Amino acid sequence: MAITVVLSDDHTIVREGLRLLLEAQKDIIVVGEAADGRETVRLAKQMQPDVVIMDIAMPQFNGIEATQRIKDSSPSVKVIMLSMHASNEHILRALRAGADGYLLKESAGREVVEAVRAVAIGRCYMGRQIPDTVIEYMQNHKTAATKSPLEGLSHREREVLQLVVEGKSNAEIANTLSLSVKTVETYKSRLMNKLEIKDIPSLVKFALAHGLTTLK
Repeated sequence: MAITVVLSDDHTIVREGLRLLLEAQKDIIVVGEAADGRETVRLAKQMQPDVVIMDIAMPQFNGIEATQRIKDSSPSVKVIMLSMHASNEHILRALRAGADGYLLKESAGREVVEAVRAVAIGRCYMGRQIPDTVIEYMQNHKTAATKSPLEGLSHREREVLQLVVEGKSNAEIANTLSLSVKTVETYKSRLMNKLEIKDIPSLVKFALAHGLTTLK
């Protein structure tokens, strides 16, 4: 039986490249594509693919948030995270969210088929470009105390943070999340206090550093 895959990346050219690589294999079928985290969660729940290949930095829900939601609703779906970051924090956050694999974007083309086959049979796949020192740290600290300040935020606060750094106004965020503008303002104030950040430019810098978004 073929391995079914959903591709999730906000860059069309990346999805097209991954689709070509995967569909050249007789045992892999791409059954869906998404350009943001919210759509990825919806597709995963609807289609129940074997594997989701997901960019870590996307609109709506970032890859970490989307992975958590997919695992909450569809724990059998495997998730491979694509990222430009090989830091301890990024890998640990991905694994704590439930990711089954982690690939660096620079080497994903060479490893993605191997990674899909590995996670589909229940193995954890770490990209060959990830330094051994990071993998060793990850193995020793996977269940350790929370290291990232993001993990101190609630789901809703992380949703608001994601939309703020994407440049959405309070009204747009309220409409997207079905909240009042006043409630959005309260969430913004609360998350900035928790992160000890005083202004929006600093919040955007924080989001870039933690892989929530990328400069387009």
